Amino acid sequence: MHHISLNNVFRQLKADLIGKDSYRGVTLTYTWLANQFGHFSLGFIPTLLIPHHAAPWIVAIAWTLFEAYNFLGPLLLNKHTESKTLYVPSHKRYTFPPTWGNIAFDTFTDLCFFWLGAFAASLLLGHHTILNITIISIILIYPICYWYPTKMYLQQACLPTQFRLSQWNLSIKDADKEKVYGFLNATLHPDTIIGKHLFIFGGKGSGKTALGIGLATESAIKHKACLYTTAMKLYSLFSLTDEDIQQEDPNLWTWRTTSLLVIDDINPGQPIPKDIVTAYQFMEYMENDGNRHALKNKNVIWILGDDATYSEWQQMLHTIGVPKESISAIYLPQGKLS
Repeated sequence: MHHISLNNVFRQLKADLIGKDSYRGVTLTYTWLANQFGHFSLGFIPTLLIPHHAAPWIVAIAWTLFEAYNFLGPLLLNKHTESKTLYVPSHKRYTFPPTWGNIAFDTFTDLCFFWLGAFAASLLLGHHTILNITIISIILIYPICYWYPTKMYLQQACLPTQFRLSQWNLSIKDADKEKVYGFLNATLHPDTIIGKHLFIFGGKGSGKTALGIGLATESAIKHKACLYTTAMKLYSLFSLTDEDIQQEDPNLWTWRTTSLLVIDDINPGQPIPKDIVTAYQFMEYMENDGNRHALKNKNVIWILGDDATYSEWQQMLHTIGVPKESISAIYLPQGKLS
């Protein structure tokens, strides 16, 4: 299994600081750097504009109160809000609760950049705030060392959209929720728990792809190697070596070396009445025992359509050596929770 090394981080940082995003696209790591520079500026500029000797403290406290209202208000009051600026959307409830600790850490990171900007501006006003700046800078070392590689893990996962599991708010049975949590726990321990396979069945609008992306996102945030691909793309990769794949697409890991693999668009489901690919055809596409062994010993999310063929897919995994207890399946009905 692959992990992001310090050398990988420095190369990505060089690309973000020197590369031209106007022709290569904006990366998640570049976006994070720009976002934190924005927080720094929102502390820096107001401090210069406020004609008061306590300007840095005023700005720092103002942003602290704003973030406290933004984060703690809905959490402590346990009620929804009509405000679109707050974290909790109005008239929605969570199917999968957010990881509040992770969100709190993100909020604290933002606050540190607000504070750093405010006290950095105060130096231009002749204030002696070197100690404050030094303390905040030291505190920021750990958040920076965590968040920047985290964005790299999300970036390398090649997810089609940014989507956390807590944003998924469609219908799902309680028993299936437990299967989701069980599989997520397996993806967070890829060195000890491998070869877990989760089938997600559902028709158009059921949220099956979003659920798979949400699971991969949570795993990537925990610094686990994840990779999203469609079935059609995977078929073409079966015949290539890892070296050939990385020459065509210079990712840090391939479908064979990732900890979690998400295979989307295997079959569409309703309203398309028939499957495009059968389990037997999929196994034929794998071509050789090496591919089958790689798939067998990997945590995989299979996103399919109608669950009428579940037994065939289950048998296909049995054929390549996956035990029954390592396979689980959920079916997502259409329609939102009331």
